[in-house]
Amino acid sequence: MKNARIYKTAILVGLISSTQQPALAKGSLDEIFVTAQRYETTTSNFAGSVSIIDSDALAETAATHIQESLAALPGVNLHRNSGQEYLPAVRSPVLSGAGACGSVLMAEDGIALRPAGFCNVNELFESNWQQAQRIEVIRGPSSALFGSNALHGVINVVTPNAADNSVAVEVGSLDYYRTKISAGNDSTAVFFTGTTDQGFRDDYGVDEQKLTLKHQQALGDINTLTGLTAVNLNQETAGYIVGTDAYKDKDIVESNPNPEAYRDAKAVRLWTQLSSQESDRSWQVTPYLRYSDMAFLQHFLPGTPLEENGQKSLGVQTSYKIKQDNSQFILGLDAEYVDGWLKQSQAQATQGSAFLVATIPAGIQYDYEVEAIQVAPFALWKQQLNDQWAWSAGVRYEWMQYDYDNLTLDGRTRDDGTECGFGGCRYSRPADSTDSFSNLSPNLDVSYQIDDQQRVFLALAQGFRAPQAVELYRLQREQQITDLDPEELQSIELGYRWQSAGLRLELSAYDMRKDNVIYRNSDFFTIAAGKTRHRGIELALSAQLSEQWRVALAATQAKHTYDHNDTESGIVKGNYVDTAPKHFGNASVHWELNTQLGLSVQWQHMGSYFTDPANDHRYSGHDIINLRGHYELSDAITLRTRVVNLTDKRYADRADYSGFTGDRYFPGSPRAAFVEAQFSW
Repeated sequence: MKNARIYKTAILVGLISSTQQPALAKGSLDEIFVTAQRYETTTSNFAGSVSIIDSDALAETAATHIQESLAALPGVNLHRNSGQEYLPAVRSPVLSGAGACGSVLMAEDGIALRPAGFCNVNELFESNWQQAQRIEVIRGPSSALFGSNALHGVINVVTPNAADNSVAVEVGSLDYYRTKISAGNDSTAVFFTGTTDQGFRDDYGVDEQKLTLKHQQALGDINTLTGLTAVNLNQETAGYIVGTDAYKDKDIVESNPNPEAYRDAKAVRLWTQLSSQESDRSWQVTPYLRYSDMAFLQHFLPGTPLEENGQKSLGVQTSYKIKQDNSQFILGLDAEYVDGWLKQSQAQATQGSAFLVATIPAGIQYDYEVEAIQVAPFALWKQQLNDQWAWSAGVRYEWMQYDYDNLTLDGRTRDDGTECGFGGCRYSRPADSTDSFSNLSPNLDVSYQIDDQQRVFLALAQGFRAPQAVELYRLQREQQITDLDPEELQSIELGYRWQSAGLRLELSAYDMRKDNVIYRNSDFFTIAAGKTRHRGIELALSAQLSEQWRVALAATQAKHTYDHNDTESGIVKGNYVDTAPKHFGNASVHWELNTQLGLSVQWQHMGSYFTDPANDHRYSGHDIINLRGHYELSDAITLRTRVVNLTDKRYADRADYSGFTGDRYFPGSPRAAFVEAQFSW
């Protein structure tokens, strides 16, 4: 209750401060972004909830994990796991399980990091967010443009087209080292990031390299922009620590119960955008290629099996835009082909009870390939009715087909065909099959311009996601086939936006209902029988109080509840979905002493949340203080420093409850300091 009172007080103070007349703007507050419709538009003309983290904010945060940057936004609540891993949440509880990654579309330069049915829950590390020009986040369903996976929202990492010609070298406590290089000319830019992190836990480490290339060229009336991103990750993973409030014990926090765990991953994406623009019409065609390959030890499962997965995919995005005096029309077609694979194997016998030993034998547990095709036409329409009123609508039809080929024995036997005890092996391999899904996703919004500074909007949208391949073909126990429908989300949102010379205030309220929620029930069957409801209020505030002082606030009050009963699985209608804090947010104060020196202090708040569906176990939440500063020695040299977790708070980045182990946690970092020197030419 104390934390809740502090949180509400902070919101009140922020609203009071917003009524003061701002003295000076820090640049234009009407930002340009591209995620909403693939063409440039402004935030003031978008009838929906969008947040943009620009290059200045990214440089100031200097995040070691993308969660640190996204934590500054309302409605976004990624929970950090080990290394570069995380679980996503955008207007949702923190999502876990096989298909959790399919509920939020993760993209770089408008192209999804993974194919629609082959996502990975940690896939944002496959983007070069460390050197992004900006990160654009749309909160709420966006399937009318993006299709499957844009169920709760979109996170789009936008890489720069031009380099600033600089080298940055960073050193941190806990054996952290990072180098960032940016170089180029008028047509070509190269960006490289290399990171080594030994962390605060035993037998833990991250070695990561990222390379991004951009090239732009005009071919007559056609402009071309080509991008390539390549990522390599070698991670020694630290597993959960176990025991009630284990994150409060320093010795336990630094331990690693799974020193053998690791994650090795590679990813490459190549694309070229061809575009042309005339006074009243324009078009874009963007073909792309993707490749990813990953191997990781599943330390969170009995027997710690090894998963190897990958995909090769190619696709194209097309759109044609017609603009008239008071309206615009966008018509497009997206298509994609995927060749994906997954293999799960276990090297050693399972340790534990007689039941676990008998039902989870060593050997091959899954081995399959899936070919998939996706085709999706879409149309978007926007019309300005008069000086105050505008409306827009969109619709997308999407068809997806999976062709599944099991490469090992069908059924739930050992890999040599012998039966397991206790009725059969845990892992069940369905026979070859072809499965297809189709969805129609509409959206409609209307907005009213009160004056030059204020706008209100009402938005209706339906989002969806097709079942992921792992949900269809990675079965357990007696289940030999699935009968899954796509998850669907209906949303209504009311928003208010105030933008003036030195002030930006956005307030939104939403109510969403999700059907056909896919989950694994108490019988270990994958079913699409869940229902949830999601309601919330989000506030984003940024105010330039004077030439030297600026404040920012992001606050979220939400209620994510089950809307169905499954008592055997511990689900009761009206209960909070596990890992769904009622409130979270952050506030920051920025002080620019002069043109060279700046300081900021940030307060991050995480409210309490239940860690199990029955709401019997709870994490109490936490509050963290971060301090950052920068000093420009000259036009060519900039120093940045920061201290995270200034008060050395003991907390959990993620809290969970398992029927096998009880309370378990990924502990948060102790106090850590970092220094960066950037050299420009």
